[in-house]
Amino acid sequence: MDFLSADSLPWLHGAQARLRAALAAQRLPHSLLLLSNPGLGAGQLANWIAALALCESRGDRPCGVCASCQLLRADSHPDSHWVRLEDDAQQIKVDQVRGLIESLGLKSYRGGYKVGVIEGAESLNANGANAFLKTLEEPTADTVLIMIARPSHRLPPTIASRCLRLTLRAPDAAVAAAWLDEHAAAAGTSTGTGTGTGTGAQQPSAGSWNAALTLAGGAPLLAMEFAALGISELDADMNESLRQLAGGSVDVSLLAERWNRTDPALRITWLENWITRSVHARLGGASSSQSAEPVGLPAALLKAKIRALFELLDAAREFRRLASTGVNQQLALEALLLGGRTALAN
Repeated sequence: MDFLSADSLPWLHGAQARLRAALAAQRLPHSLLLLSNPGLGAGQLANWIAALALCESRGDRPCGVCASCQLLRADSHPDSHWVRLEDDAQQIKVDQVRGLIESLGLKSYRGGYKVGVIEGAESLNANGANAFLKTLEEPTADTVLIMIARPSHRLPPTIASRCLRLTLRAPDAAVAAAWLDEHAAAAGTSTGTGTGTGTGAQQPSAGSWNAALTLAGGAPLLAMEFAALGISELDADMNESLRQLAGGSVDVSLLAERWNRTDPALRITWLENWITRSVHARLGGASSSQSAEPVGLPAALLKAKIRALFELLDAAREFRRLASTGVNQQLALEALLLGGRTALAN
């Protein structure tokens, strides 16, 4: 991941300016918690922050050409350390955290900062979080610790409270669409493989990113990925599926089998988003593009229909959790859709 790619994401420019000012004032925080939904470039920003700290230029930083910047771009800088979920793992292991702590405890190889990044920090297990706490409480000199997590993270308060929080937010729809129009062709969006719903993916024409941006919670990078999968076709297919489910005109087992064959994770994301927007619409509120966040409502407003939708939302999130545990997805989808039939028919 080239740290210079962060410069091409205009919604990150405010955070970049803030951190440049902190470095100039010799107040670069020793611990940062980047809160971001997927598709907003949190990884690119973390890489850029590492470059900001490690760059050896006396002018604007990061310069992209000094020895440290070249090492970072080659992913071989000895003072940059990343921890993330290993393949097929459900948690970041305590041994990974201990390895990071040990690396950060060493003297800087190039005589400057040392940077540690934990990507997907909400996946830290309890032992890993406890091991990391002492490092946060007593960081070594010239060390920058960056944790990337979703806004709905479950990090212990003892961890989160010791970090400067930097929340990334989706840009305005017009800004996002303009950026997508500019970058889609170069990213090869039109060469997607389709969702299996009947047609191949096509790059949206200028100004027609609504479906992808809605599903992505307004996150342009994720919207581009969804567009490559043929999101317009999926959107129509899912709306028809819910219509049939509500009317009892579809066999739940057959529908579950079809969902299981064609991007089940993407379908669950779509369903979560649809439920959230439906709840807002029923309460007369503005629709939300954030599928990953719960909608806070007074208990008095949780009428039967809304309660049923919240139960369906909980079931969708539980399916997402179970999907990574080896559970029989066909049976899990059937159970979800049976509950959906009840919720939608109310």
